[in-house]
Amino acid sequence: MNRQQQKLQTRQRIVDAAFSLLDENRSLTAISLREVARAAGIAPTSFYRHFSDINELGLTLVDESGLTLRQLMRQARQRLESGGSVINISVDTFMEYIVENKNIFRLLLREHTGTSSAFRAAVMREIQHFTQELTDYIVDNLSLPRDIASLQAEAMVNLVFSAGAKALDTDLQKIPMISERVKVQLRFVQLGSFAYVNHKSK
Repeated sequence: MNRQQQKLQTRQRIVDAAFSLLDENRSLTAISLREVARAAGIAPTSFYRHFSDINELGLTLVDESGLTLRQLMRQARQRLESGGSVINISVDTFMEYIVENKNIFRLLLREHTGTSSAFRAAVMREIQHFTQELTDYIVDNLSLPRDIASLQAEAMVNLVFSAGAKALDTDLQKIPMISERVKVQLRFVQLGSFAYVNHKSK
């Protein structure tokens, strides 16, 4: 392994260590650089070879959380080629992700309304990325005007994130019920978009 690969590996250890320290009681602003370094198995001084401070690490965590989730949802939409409902597949994929990656999703939820303006802005950017990608999908596959598609995408992203928040710390047995409710709500939004476009064209 060369020096650059070692550096990337250590950087990823730091990121993974920070994620492991987050839980329902601890936010990004509550963890310290020393804690992260200890969990990553490095000296605190080594931290600065990878991040300028704990805030830069926090922004990286937000970016990685959003990117990971967006990639997962893209893969879910690609699975439609083998048949199935985009709403069903997307919601099921999203809920599976939350169950397996609670700390990552909790980070996005918590920092969306957290005390750090930089973290709030970073989460908003990730949500905008979600909305933009879904808007593009709706325009390409449902042939709705972009302004309507954008409003539909925004409503859908808000509903799914809200359902994710409910599922985060609930019993596993209740997650299917939460999933089914949000699937119905998403269909309401989708049908409403078509009805609105048809109404405007009359």
